[in-house]
Amino acid sequence: MDTQNKVKVYETDFCGTKMSFEVGKMSLLADGAVVARYNDSVVLATAVISKNIKEDLDYFPLTVEFQDKWSATGKISGSRFIKREGRPSELGILRSRMIDRPIRPMFPKGYMNEVQIIVSPLSLDGTIDPAVLGLNAASAALMLSGAPFEGPLGAVRIGKIDREFVINPTSEQIETSELDILVAGTKDAITMIEGGAKEIAEEVIAEALAQSFKALQAVNKLQLEMVKDQNVTAQKYELRLPNEAVYTSVSKYLESKLGDSIRHKDKIARNLLLAELEDMVVGEFSEKFEEVDIAAAFQKIIKEEVRRSILDEGTRPDHRKFDEVRALSSEVGILPRTHGSGLFQRGQTQILSITTLASPSKAQIVESMDQDFSKKFMHHYVDTPASYGETGRLGAGRRAIGHGFLAERAIEAVLPLETDFPYTIRVVSEVLSCNGSSSMGSVCGASLSLMDAGVPLKAHVAGIAMGLMTNDGDLNKKHVILTDIMGAEDFAGDMDFKSAGTRTGITAIQMDIKVKGLTIEFLSEVMKRANVARLEILDVMEGAIKEPNQELSQYAPRLTTLHINPEKIRSVIGKGGEVINKIIADTGVEIDIEDDGTVVVAAVDGKAADEAVAIINGIVADPEIGKTYNGKVVKIMDFGAFVEFMPGKEGLVHISQIANERVEKVTDVLNEGQEVKVKLTEIDSQGRNNLSIKATLPKA
Repeated sequence: MDTQNKVKVYETDFCGTKMSFEVGKMSLLADGAVVARYNDSVVLATAVISKNIKEDLDYFPLTVEFQDKWSATGKISGSRFIKREGRPSELGILRSRMIDRPIRPMFPKGYMNEVQIIVSPLSLDGTIDPAVLGLNAASAALMLSGAPFEGPLGAVRIGKIDREFVINPTSEQIETSELDILVAGTKDAITMIEGGAKEIAEEVIAEALAQSFKALQAVNKLQLEMVKDQNVTAQKYELRLPNEAVYTSVSKYLESKLGDSIRHKDKIARNLLLAELEDMVVGEFSEKFEEVDIAAAFQKIIKEEVRRSILDEGTRPDHRKFDEVRALSSEVGILPRTHGSGLFQRGQTQILSITTLASPSKAQIVESMDQDFSKKFMHHYVDTPASYGETGRLGAGRRAIGHGFLAERAIEAVLPLETDFPYTIRVVSEVLSCNGSSSMGSVCGASLSLMDAGVPLKAHVAGIAMGLMTNDGDLNKKHVILTDIMGAEDFAGDMDFKSAGTRTGITAIQMDIKVKGLTIEFLSEVMKRANVARLEILDVMEGAIKEPNQELSQYAPRLTTLHINPEKIRSVIGKGGEVINKIIADTGVEIDIEDDGTVVVAAVDGKAADEAVAIINGIVADPEIGKTYNGKVVKIMDFGAFVEFMPGKEGLVHISQIANERVEKVTDVLNEGQEVKVKLTEIDSQGRNNLSIKATLPKA
């Protein structure tokens, strides 16, 4: 089929570089498909919408898949056994989440048709973040699909290099940037923020958001031009909203029964009270209405009551003030055999963070379609159903991976340089109980644990989550900003704004919203209030441990670093690793050797480390003429004996140099394996070492 006459390309100047959307050439059966180009980076985004409502779900069935495509960068996976793209990498999962989060609130409430967005990189050149290009392409595909998507959305990534903001920095520029934030927004407001910074002040972050918002408008304008030109037809759809008759009946029944159930600071007790109340409602109306309609009405009424209570009465579920942080506590050193541990609690959110130190060889090797690097700091977020008072399956889902990465980014800004602290560091944050913002709790727990382990952090890092309650998502009407949101407020509210940092500035930031967007002025106010709460949390954390411990745990390995001539690396390793493996086996240490000659010896036992270092120094040392060595006879010949006088180095003791008196037969005096003292008397023109036992003996 000839489709060339249907192909059309739409172009715009995107921060000094041409970006284009190509329509009608690829994925012709999708409801919406766009090929986005930026320099030599090319991404295909498709959107497909089911024609029927998903009846068995109580949430909007949107899925976003960012696919790793190794061919996009001209690579084949380094795995010896698996060459086909399969399970998404952690980086792919994070990119999927970045695209999903700003898109999700842009559909009307009650829309239950399944929506699937697939983003496939086809060519990448490193000049733009694939997630940025993918998000712009995904929005364009949705705009073409005719779905009730209230876009368009544009996205940019912003950095700050040499005191100047840079929109869409290249992968090389990001390495030197003190700021790295992805921002998405509509023509009116910002809808999503995700990124990190090196202790940057709130007003600088606000300026970065303002410049990002201005820059992304070119993409929004291009999408509107494209949709108008393509004459897109809107899809027909129905919203699945609570049955009005059911809602009215249940609301009237609950009119005087919600007070104590809603306003209970204990999550478990609150859930039990609400469960009992829901059972009462079902029992009352099950013969009259469908149970699914009763449940939907009940949940809507609970949300509305939380919002009404806060907005009209000024009463939060746990009766805190709007700017009040829940009760805080911090402890360190609570586990005897770990290298570092920290227990952080805020209200009913409790995080146990554990630090493990290891040699550089334990670093994670990250290999993806567009990034290959060695990762020496890892933070893993682990939650279980028990932490929510529920039952369920174990395993790290997308949410856990995203939370772990956010906390990892928050801590990275204060880590010591590898040259000063060459350890591989892993922190595991175990969520013991969760009632709001466990990701920010894991930032606090990780900071405590790292300081307890003796990792020389520049400063403590704390995190806080801010919320928002509005009337129908309109900031022009009455609205309330909430400090330190708990689970019920997150469930019923319009914003989850996470901010982590030190006393100096922000190190990580993330925002998800349920409204259509927030202004720069409003976000500036949120950041100011978050800073006040962050300082309060830091006070409590510093009460537990103010500075990193000066001594490492007795169970942590000690690292000894030495530098050798790179030309001697082969001698230390030996043929097939024979020499280095023998050192490891004999001493019980771990040894890492870099190409520049840096050698790191890791051992819990200091004596073993000293022994290994002595052996390595012996191997790489240059023989000195006139110096006496302790050697071992390794081979006997008629004319003399070969003696290993330094690790890997041998020399000849001629028969005339064995003793003061004449020796008729070498074996009369020496045996293989015999330890002898020798002096290096000469290194001849061919590099051969001549040794003498006689020169070490008293003269006859």
